[in-house]
Amino acid sequence: MAEPLADPAEVRAHLVAAAKAGVALSYGELLEHLGYRFSRPKMRQLCAMLGEIDREAELRGEPELAVLVVRASDGIPGQGWWVAGGGSSRGYEGLWEGPEAARFIREVQRQTFAYWQR
Repeated sequence: MAEPLADPAEVRAHLVAAAKAGVALSYGELLEHLGYRFSRPKMRQLCAMLGEIDREAELRGEPELAVLVVRASDGIPGQGWWVAGGGSSRGYEGLWEGPEAARFIREVQRQTFAYWQR
């Protein structure tokens, strides 16, 4: 069995801190916080962990945190977030990139920020 990328509680703590600060983190920034350089394999491990963190958050009645982890190039989560139902669970049926997707993501992030900043 592969060694986990990081302690999920540590990853969650970084995401909660970002939510309280009202900022999103790029995949590279979050990996750097965890002590890694960006690489596709590390990013994939991180994405798998983000899914689990969000499943646990849902059980606690908390908003998702994975939406705060975005591509540095456009500030939008990667394909994995969308495929996992990030948009469709809220009725979003548009493209996964571009201005419409960016507006949608900002609104979802706003809800997460509001929850953690109260």
